[in-house]
This record gives sequence, structure tokens and C-alpha cells, in this order.
Amino acid sequence: MGAKYEESPPLLLQDLKVTIKESSLIIPSEETYKKKSMFLSNVDQILNFDVQTIHFFRPNKDFPPEIVLEKLRKALVIAMDAYEFLAGRLRLNPSSGRLDVDCNGAGAGFVTAESELTLEELGDLVYPNPAFAQLVTSQLQSLPKDDQPLFAFQMTSFNCGGFAMGISTNHTTFDGLSFKTFLENLSSLLSEKPLSTPPCNDRTLLKARTPPRVTFPHHELVKFQDSETATVFEATSQHLDFNIFKLSYEQIKRLKERASEITTSGNVRVTGFNVVTALVWKCKALSVAASEEEEEANLERESTILYAVDIRGRLKPELPSSYTGNAVLTAYAKAKCKALLEEPFGRIVEMVGEGAKRITDEYARSAIDWGELYKGFPHGEVLVSSWWKLGFSEVEYPWGKPKYSCPVVYHRKDIVLLFPDIEGDSKGVYVLAALPTKEMIKFQNCFEDTIS
Repeated sequence: MGAKYEESPPLLLQDLKVTIKESSLIIPSEETYKKKSMFLSNVDQILNFDVQTIHFFRPNKDFPPEIVLEKLRKALVIAMDAYEFLAGRLRLNPSSGRLDVDCNGAGAGFVTAESELTLEELGDLVYPNPAFAQLVTSQLQSLPKDDQPLFAFQMTSFNCGGFAMGISTNHTTFDGLSFKTFLENLSSLLSEKPLSTPPCNDRTLLKARTPPRVTFPHHELVKFQDSETATVFEATSQHLDFNIFKLSYEQIKRLKERASEITTSGNVRVTGFNVVTALVWKCKALSVAASEEEEEANLERESTILYAVDIRGRLKPELPSSYTGNAVLTAYAKAKCKALLEEPFGRIVEMVGEGAKRITDEYARSAIDWGELYKGFPHGEVLVSSWWKLGFSEVEYPWGKPKYSCPVVYHRKDIVLLFPDIEGDSKGVYVLAALPTKEMIKFQNCFEDTIS
């Protein structure tokens, strides 16, 4: 059975026929808002870019878009009392040379828009469409570049009565888990209930030690001045083919069983994430060579895969589960491509698991201290960015759960995305990859051979 989600990509709409009706700022209450400066950790510091997510909702006769709009506006004003940074601005502190958030109450962006299309006319929401960017606002044209909000909300109503919430957040504000908590808190406020989980905004909990102590080698990090190649976050000018590969719950289960038979150590858990990441790593590493000569050279090349690990429960003492900042570090696994070709699949899964297990309290503190001393960023051949189990589509709003939630996807050769299948196989996963044509063919062949 083929693993591709669709044998031929659908024809994607390029114009969603969106008209902006109003663009404004939501200002927090002067009576309750507390102005201050908010420290950003070394993990936050390197994530100064916007993350855009879209949450699609079916029509609900009890909650037409105009009612939803007013409820959202009121709820966001209240939310900014607990999440002060959402109304603030990113600033470079001249005395420290670090970024921090000036919680000055300047406001969050709030945009209302309409589309001439129905939700159904958008087509398959699972298949990432770059035109979905029309449903999100990152920059308010009325404001100068140095006064842009860290948080902007766009509500787009469709011709059928359905709507989309497009949310743009600067990554310094949230990681995936804390953004999910924010959505749950927003849902509580929309239902006129207290916050379900009051947030912990104290980023000094991840402050570097004094003096900084780097006690581990950090192969996953590279200094700014040492990097001669593009980071994993940069786009490429190459033409890329884009494919979605679907793994069902049964296929993931079989991969886990196969890995469990061959793993050489009982110290690493064989999880769904580990087997899918191992599969992606093997296929990506072995897809690089274009000719037989390159194939031989490629087998001797060392490949490094990166993936995020939540450190909230790994620190001593543990971080509060309500911590709003970026409490994730980059784990890595590395091996020669020859090993990825010849080793049993279980050993590759084990290497991925060992990468996550490596991140103890001391390792995490060492990585944070590394960032204090050297200033750099994660770097490797491929980054697996997992939205698989974040649960954005599980948030229950007064008008129901989203039909689908997803980030706006910009194709990157060295970033592979994992998305949940929320409509069909709830425990399955979609693997989204973008590669040059010849590499994509090899990736697909390796993917299908490995799961067969």
C-alpha cells in the first residue's frame, strides 16, 4: 500500500478572496494591566520569528461570526492581564545587549476579514496551501516596523457562516505546549469562566548560571560566526517537490513492534514519535545522493537529525507546567549514512531515543549556559518539527472544536513536519516533506520500503 497521502497533489487555490474589513489594536485595561520589563531566556532569545497558526471552524447557528468576533475581542482584553507580554513589544536592551519584552500595554493586533468562499471551497485543509497566509496577519501596516505587536489575531468569516481564527505570535512568547495552554485559557474566558491554568511568565527560571558552566559537548549547537551554511530555518532557492506521507496507527504500531525486537538497550522507550523520527531520518539521509559515485561518498557522510524535547519535567526542580516561555531544547542523533542503511531499524530508533534521554537537568543547564557564552543556534541536516500531539484541535470553544488546526507552512528542504490526522485515524500521523525532485523519489522509495 502506498504511503503518499494523495498520488497527485490537489489543485490549490491561490486567491482565497479575502477582504480586510478592519485592522486595529486591542489595548489592555488601564486599571488592571501591569507595565514592566520581561526577561527572555537564552532559549527564547534565538526564536525571534513569527509562528502562524490557523484554526478552522464549521458554521454554528448559535455562534455566527459577528457574535464570535465580539466575544473574542472581550476575552483577549481580559487575557492580556494574565499574559502581559501579549500587549508588549520586543526591545533590545542597550545595557545587556539582550532582547526583552517591554510590557508597555501598546496592544495586540486584531483584524477582521471576510472571504467570498465557503469553507468547503478551500478544499482539503490537510494539504498545506501557502495561500492560507491570507488568513493571518503578522504586520499591521499602520504601525512602524519597530512597533509591531508580538501577537496578532485575524478573524476571517466565510460565505457559509464558518470562520477561521488566524493567530500570529512571535516565537519568543510561547512554545507549542504553552500556546495550547493559552488556547485553553482563551476558551475558558470565552465561556466567561476563570482561567483554566493561570500562566507562569517568569522566564528567569531558565536563566543561565553565574558563572556559566558548559559541562557537555553540544554538537547540536553552532556559534553564529562558525556557521558557513544556512540554518535549518532558512528557505532555499531550489525547486522543491512537496509530498505528504500518511502513517496509520497500525503502521506505527508495526514499526514499534519491529523496533522493540531489535533494540539493544532496554533504557530507551520505543515511542510513536521515536519510530516516526527514525523513519524520517533514515529516508532523508539516504535521499541525498543523485548518482552511484555520490552514493558511495554519501554513505561515509555523517548525518545529524534534530528534534525538540520538552524540559519542563526534566529540570530539578521541575518547571511549572504552566510556564509560558520556550521550555524546549534541541535533541540530536548522529550517525554515518552507511549505518542508517545497514543497521537494523530498531538501532536507529534507539539512537533517536538516546538523543532525548541525553537531556537531563545538568545537560539542559549546560545548553542554556552555552547560549550565554557563545550565542548560536541549533544546526543539523534535518529538523523534525512535530505538531502531532500538541492538541490544538482538541480545544473545546463555546462554538465547538476546530474542524482543523495547522500552522501556515512555508516549504523548507531541511524541515520535516509531523501533523495529526484528526478526521480519520486519530492516532495516525501525516509526514510533510519538501525536497528536490530526485531526492523526493528516493525519500519516497525508502519510506515505503521501510514500512512495508
